[in-house]
Parts: sequence; C-alpha cells; structure tokens
Amino acid sequence: MKITTLFTGVFLFTTIAMSAQDISEHTLGLRLGDSDGFGAEISYQKSIGRYNRAEFNLGWRDSRAFDAFKLAGVYQWVHQLDGNFNWYYGVGGGLGSVDFEPIPNGADNDGLFVFAAGDIGVEYDFDIPLLLSLDFRPEIGLLGYDGFDNGFDFDIALGIRYQF
Repeated sequence: MKITTLFTGVFLFTTIAMSAQDISEHTLGLRLGDSDGFGAEISYQKSIGRYNRAEFNLGWRDSRAFDAFKLAGVYQWVHQLDGNFNWYYGVGGGLGSVDFEPIPNGADNDGLFVFAAGDIGVEYDFDIPLLLSLDFRPEIGLLGYDGFDNGFDFDIALGIRYQF
C-alpha cells in the first residue's frame, strides 16, 4: 500500500511539474496592429497569479487630421499549449479621446469614448527574455464619440515584449 501511494504521489508531482508554466512577472513592449487607426501601442503585462495577468495598452495618434489616445486594459487567463507555446483569452475595456482639426462650418464630433473588449491569442515564450504573441481583440463601443459608440472593431496585432 505504501509503495502504491508513493508511486501515485510521484506520478502526480511529475505530471503537474511537466504541465506547469511560468508566466513572466512583468513584460513591456509593443503591440503592433490596426487598433482602429491608432497603430502601434505600448503594452505592459503584469502577472496576477500563476495563470492570470493584466495587460494594459496605450495607443496614440498625432496627425494633421486628428489627435487621439486610447487606453485598453484586459484581464487574461493563460494556458499552456505545448512547450513554450501558450494560448490566452480575456475580457476588459478601455477609454480614449479624439480631437479633430476644426472644419469651417463643420460639425464638432470630438470627444471621449468608452469601449468593452475581449481578447484571444497565442504566444511563444523564448528561453531569452522575449515574448512574441499574435492576438485578436474585438472591441465594441459603449458610449461617447460617434466613431466608437455602437461600433464594432476587430483588432489583430503582433506583440513583441521584453520579460523581466
């Protein structure tokens, strides 16, 4: 009986150790995608638990037609696929602001907007402190600026982050 218990314990420990993953405590980098006209975003991830993390992204645009910023936050659950490959999903939201250049005799459609977001993606955790990811973040406008409220946006991006 003792030998069976010992083998069962060793088997369970080995199985758990083989499927265990470590997500980095902090990552900082870029999320390169469309982001509804905002382009590249500065991205920061903070682990919250062994399989959970929070991701924050800041995008901004300074152009002749408009100035804008967008801040998104997503809570993610991370699962191991195979080896250093992980997949993740999450929910969150964000806010932003758009300021268009004045148009003579035109309507003023500047303003603040709020949106809800989901997230699903895959990532590869290199043996060096580099994390590459490809994710899909659908966003739906909740209120605010006409270009974002009641709108639905598909945002696909490549993430390149340094882990520390």
